[in-house]
Amino acid sequence: MTTLPKGDLTKTPVTVITGFLGSGKTTLIRHLMQNPQGLRLAVLVNEFGTMGVDGDILKGCADDNCPAENIMELSNGCICCTVADDFIPTLERLMALPVKPDHILIETSGLALPKPLLKAFDWPAIRSRITVDGVIALADAEAVAAGRFAPDVAAVDAQRAADDSLDHETPLSEVFEDQISCADVILLTKADLAGPEGIARARAVIEAELPRKLPILTVTEGLIDPRLILGLNAAAEDDIDARPSHHDGADDHEHEDFDTIVIELPEITDPADLAARIARLASEQNILRVKGHVAVAGKPMRLLVQAVGGRVRHQYDRPWGQQPRVSRLVVIAEHDDVNPDAIRAVLEGVPA
Repeated sequence: MTTLPKGDLTKTPVTVITGFLGSGKTTLIRHLMQNPQGLRLAVLVNEFGTMGVDGDILKGCADDNCPAENIMELSNGCICCTVADDFIPTLERLMALPVKPDHILIETSGLALPKPLLKAFDWPAIRSRITVDGVIALADAEAVAAGRFAPDVAAVDAQRAADDSLDHETPLSEVFEDQISCADVILLTKADLAGPEGIARARAVIEAELPRKLPILTVTEGLIDPRLILGLNAAAEDDIDARPSHHDGADDHEHEDFDTIVIELPEITDPADLAARIARLASEQNILRVKGHVAVAGKPMRLLVQAVGGRVRHQYDRPWGQQPRVSRLVVIAEHDDVNPDAIRAVLEGVPA
């Protein structure tokens, strides 16, 4: 009898990392790449939009444990809506690498619903070769504590009585609830910004929505012992019924509620001024997320800009090198809030 190598008998584990826009998914994956626990990793990044900022960030962290060729991107649409055309073939390419990865990390877009993605792992092409080790849902503790993604029917009804323009529930809340309901572990991120009281409020909000008891861990800057979230052996693809969704019974789902545009800018001179203008987009135009790279006059390095609502962070990440010094920012918001001319005017500092 022929004895097969261990790798031929063992399914490759996949960890699905989900969470709302700006919750810290890329930061967490960078930490895992730097602390791989002896594993050879591969990463699949799904961006919402056509410009792969997160994948570019992760490729900048590539090393022997996760070389650049092990980091692949899907930017043609939501990962759970492009299963046959993009997702399955990309997984197969990862599995066909000269050195097969020990563990695959999948970063979903902030708008992805994880349950349809789990169903994709039942496809015959990968069913016998891959298993979902676990679903990790990230939630911004400060945002959750503020009640932005935890609708309370009684509270919403009271608000509606006072203001007919308020909806019972927004698309964002459905995405948030579906993500935490599908999880095996929940990470409360930005714990340092939320503080103890904020963390306690966020934990209570999430526990009230959970269909079953789950570990809820606090994280700052993506720092967590990888052993807490890798090697869960959850086989989540076999446990779908225990993970309820707002979209159960639907064949698919739509993302017309959200839209994304890419804004090109000339070189800037003052990063702080740009950050202030990006913050204005959140307060004046309800923009959810801004991310990208910007050229700063006189600076050889790219300015990486990432904003969640009115919270804007920027830092120089690496030299432009041979790349053209082109400033591009991805802007994401609910569909009715995307006005390209108005957004561009604010970013370029054009007077109203």
